[in-house]
Amino acid sequence: MKTFKTPGVYVEEIPNIPPSVAQAETAIPAFIGYTEKAKKTVDNDLLFVTHRIESIVEFEKYFGRANPESCEIELVEHTDESRFELTINRVPSGIFFRMYYALRMYYANGGGPCYIISVGDYASIGISKGDVKTPAGLLGGLTVLEKEDEPTIIVIPDAVELTSNEYKEIYEAALTQCKNLQDRVTILDLYDDTGDIINDALNFRNSISLDSEYLKYGAAYYPRLKTVLNFPYDESKVTIKTHLDQNGNPPVQDLTGKALDSVEIKNNKSDLYNQLIQKLKNSDEMQIVLPPSSAVAGIYARIDNTQGVWKAPANVPINNVIKPTVAISNKGQDYLNVDITDGKSINTIRSFIGKGTLVWGARTLAGNDNEWRYISVRRFFNMVEESCKKATAAFIFEPNDTNTWTKIRAMLENFLTTLWRQGALQGAKPEHAFYVKCGLGETMTTQDILNGFLIVEIGMAQIRPAEFIVLRFSHKMQES
Repeated sequence: MKTFKTPGVYVEEIPNIPPSVAQAETAIPAFIGYTEKAKKTVDNDLLFVTHRIESIVEFEKYFGRANPESCEIELVEHTDESRFELTINRVPSGIFFRMYYALRMYYANGGGPCYIISVGDYASIGISKGDVKTPAGLLGGLTVLEKEDEPTIIVIPDAVELTSNEYKEIYEAALTQCKNLQDRVTILDLYDDTGDIINDALNFRNSISLDSEYLKYGAAYYPRLKTVLNFPYDESKVTIKTHLDQNGNPPVQDLTGKALDSVEIKNNKSDLYNQLIQKLKNSDEMQIVLPPSSAVAGIYARIDNTQGVWKAPANVPINNVIKPTVAISNKGQDYLNVDITDGKSINTIRSFIGKGTLVWGARTLAGNDNEWRYISVRRFFNMVEESCKKATAAFIFEPNDTNTWTKIRAMLENFLTTLWRQGALQGAKPEHAFYVKCGLGETMTTQDILNGFLIVEIGMAQIRPAEFIVLRFSHKMQES
């Protein structure tokens, strides 16, 4: 009790309500890759820096837009009918940098705040695996990310551009970081997307050689997605190549070598110019195919915000997608979803008539593990563990006695009861859904207390997705 020396009236506030647990964020991805620029105030001041953004507009402000493509348009002008036949041939500008398009897909599918780590610009020579010391390349971006506490999902859109050995190294490094920090997961894109489901899956499974302690922190998705996004282009780099018509007649005006923005086309042939613009917009050549990780990260954020991290992010549509690049049947998914040898499950993205393109899987890479089979279970436990860890930090150096144990137990039970009421935990009563143990003879020995250990044990019965719904039908015999 405080010693009073001066006469008077004193007010003392007695804390009766235990401290509360603040739920940690669950859908804060970190995107690692190459950008047009990395500038906040001076050039490259955001290079290898974790920078938080809230929208695609903010991304464009600090990191720029996509790398413009070049095109060649083959043109046949029919002199008799003044009509044109057009064929678009995209001439790749070099390396396909996916970061900007990945962010577009992330926000189109419900994404919110995220972190950007730019590891180079489009002038960089190639997409580099890099190393963890300099830092350099994608591995250097992972090293920077390791020091940031808030991100909960790792996305590396440019990883599929690496060699197969570099791809293996970068994703194994990401899964290792997740396992060490225990507060994040990695969304993986398969390296191959040839349409041969068995070989694509086999090559992926052979490329990841970690055990289940690491695999439970990752989820893979297949195939890639044909999106509604178009490659940007520079009109001065869109050139024309004219041909004779089907009757062998030469064009009225030979436009070979002329650019789309030239006077001969833009000013003198406005009908042709408008057709070219429309063709560029709708051409298959100009539509972008992307790995699914960024769209899936957006779906994680959408489900977390609308239903909760405990809801499996599956059986939900993907926005801004025309179709998957590979049509997967039930038989094809059998092989992807369950691997009896390695358990490296691959979640599929499939198109269904009347439903559109859906995420049709919710497993981690530890697909044969009964505890950590589902990504929603892994991410929910990550959230609870991180929330409880930060809340109990306030009790460090408090007396290791019954009063402290009671406060901690009450605080955690209140938090878990709230989650149970929201539908995250199974059970008709709170005691069926979870338990919190803390005390001498229960979680600690006398020696533990002497050594300064305060041990809390939490058990939770989390809901799991109904992955297989079985309807059983039988004949009922006539009774009257």
